Amino acid sequence: MNEIFAIRLKSARVMKGLSMDNLVDKMKGAISKNAISKYEKGVMTPDSTRLIALAKALDCSIDYFFRPVKINLEKIEFRKRSALKSKEANRIKEIVKHYTERYLEIEEILAIKSGFKNPISHLIIKNSEDINLAVRELRESWKIGYNAIPNVVKLLEDKGIKVIEIHADDQFDGLSSFIDNTFPIIVINKQFTPERKRFTALHELGHLLLSIDESLSHKEIENLCNAFANKILIADEVFIENIGNNRHHIVLQELQRLQIAYGISIDALMHKAKDLNCISESRYKYYWIKKNQDANLKESINKSRYVQEVNTERFTSLVYRALASELISNSKASELAIQPLSEIKKLKFV
Repeated sequence: MNEIFAIRLKSARVMKGLSMDNLVDKMKGAISKNAISKYEKGVMTPDSTRLIALAKALDCSIDYFFRPVKINLEKIEFRKRSALKSKEANRIKEIVKHYTERYLEIEEILAIKSGFKNPISHLIIKNSEDINLAVRELRESWKIGYNAIPNVVKLLEDKGIKVIEIHADDQFDGLSSFIDNTFPIIVINKQFTPERKRFTALHELGHLLLSIDESLSHKEIENLCNAFANKILIADEVFIENIGNNRHHIVLQELQRLQIAYGISIDALMHKAKDLNCISESRYKYYWIKKNQDANLKESINKSRYVQEVNTERFTSLVYRALASELISNSKASELAIQPLSEIKKLKFV
């Protein structure tokens, strides 16, 4: 019991982004740093008064501290910028573990057995040509076709991948992993634009699905996953059909039309134009120079947006289903969905 409490206490503290000193300050010295350290090492546990105080300070239930730890996240593909502090990175990992536990719990309550199959696991990816083959096979296996994907998150959730949105530092791009080497998860930053969420989700899908040659560098692997995401969002054939070959100039409105239709950023579309030799390398570099120098152009590009929001829905829907089926109480639904009890009580049953 001490070991479980120790793990849970540290997890709750890290999720809140608090150091031990921060937690002591938040509790106005009611518990010393030395005591917290001993709790987290499993050397001792608090009495009921201190336990209640810890739960209040960390905004969690007392039950949380004694809930068995059931999940094990396998190798985590954690995309972050160098400016992301290790404290924030650790906070994100703990939040992901917490969300994943709740996801698995609601599936267990509803007796749902998640299934996942990687249809392109047999392919060894070494270069861009291998990516082309992988994308073609995935489109055929998942019956995606060549039209725009209206909802990337729903597509992934329908294929047995758990997609989680979290509030995180803007230096955090995305994360993917397997739970107990079985259930795939993808984590995206809630504050990103719809285009960036879509691209990030599919980039992380690349990390999950692609069997990439281990001799490749980190940068090469990231580039291949970027190419995978780009080609899933808009097929090469469709792009060339719309833009054509050997272009010197491209009108911004041409790209905006594709952006709105396919949910891919103008920057990514220009990168695709360069990769497919629709424009030259020098013309692609000129695009970035002009964008950074021309404030009006930059504003037009940044204002242009895919109209559909990208939000995860499956987890909350499962919580509501369990509540409507009287499998969980209002308070349990509030805990799982991380919604105020007052909001849960406002739900209307039909």
